[in-house]
Amino acid sequence: MMNNTSAEEQSFSYRVKEEIIEKINSSQKADACLMGLLCCCNELGDNEILFLTENPLVKDFFIRNVCRILQDENAVHVAEAERRSGVTLFSLSLPDKEQRIYLLDYFGMDESRRLTEDFLPKDKFFPNLAAGIFLACGSVNDPSKKYHMEFVMPKLELCNDFGLLLIERYGIVPKHVERKNSQIMYIKESENIIDMLTLMSATMCSLELMNVKMEKDMRNKINRALNCDNANIDKTLKAAERQIADIELIDKKLGLSSLPDQLREIAELRLENPDYNLKELGAEMTPPISRSGANHRLQKLAEIAADLRRKEGIKTSDI
Repeated sequence: MMNNTSAEEQSFSYRVKEEIIEKINSSQKADACLMGLLCCCNELGDNEILFLTENPLVKDFFIRNVCRILQDENAVHVAEAERRSGVTLFSLSLPDKEQRIYLLDYFGMDESRRLTEDFLPKDKFFPNLAAGIFLACGSVNDPSKKYHMEFVMPKLELCNDFGLLLIERYGIVPKHVERKNSQIMYIKESENIIDMLTLMSATMCSLELMNVKMEKDMRNKINRALNCDNANIDKTLKAAERQIADIELIDKKLGLSSLPDQLREIAELRLENPDYNLKELGAEMTPPISRSGANHRLQKLAEIAADLRRKEGIKTSDI
């Protein structure tokens, strides 16, 4: 059998699960995590407990802790099947019915898999329950591509219970969709995904996502600023073209020397500096004037040019 591909081991989801398992440092945390994992088993009941996973770390965690609780190192039967993608699917089951019953009683669970307050772990261990659910059926995209975390749940009731617990306890609001007879609970908001990773003790992965988000936000901010600057430059140049056309008409028909000194000065400055914005033009005046002052004087020139065109019968669209 081939082992799981290196591509999986390099994935963000894999690293999240690896960090979750590394942070489980007590039997109480391991129990809460295993309970979450059992909730999402492919089969759960007196007659069969079956868990399928492609992740070797999750496989080892399941075996280690089930065997610890049952005090039998051979309690879990492991079968492997190679998928077309070259990834190994691990099938984990408990052949002994008495051990299945004991495990369910240990967690106070039944086939309904309901996450009721009576059977939930204490508040301090609830994050490990969430972590176990993620180990069993969760995935999260590489944040450099897009923000998306989802849980493929075996039952709608479990999906609803888990979603309500996240909303009520942590203010994390997931969404739900049914896809190919599976109940999908998903989170797309980066802040909620960061909160989920932190909740499940995947703090390094949470920091990685935060850094990626900061870089994206900064890049978007710079792009918006550049787009705004480019738009302003384009607007300035188009305005300057109109102003230069007005000034050249006035010079041709009347001569710039016929203008009042303040209008003649700004007209000459505009011809000499077609790329200047209004603030820059105003700063070159003697004495310097404000942006609105420069705009006011150029408007006066535009009115003179418009009057000349009316007398010549020239339409604005012909300019």
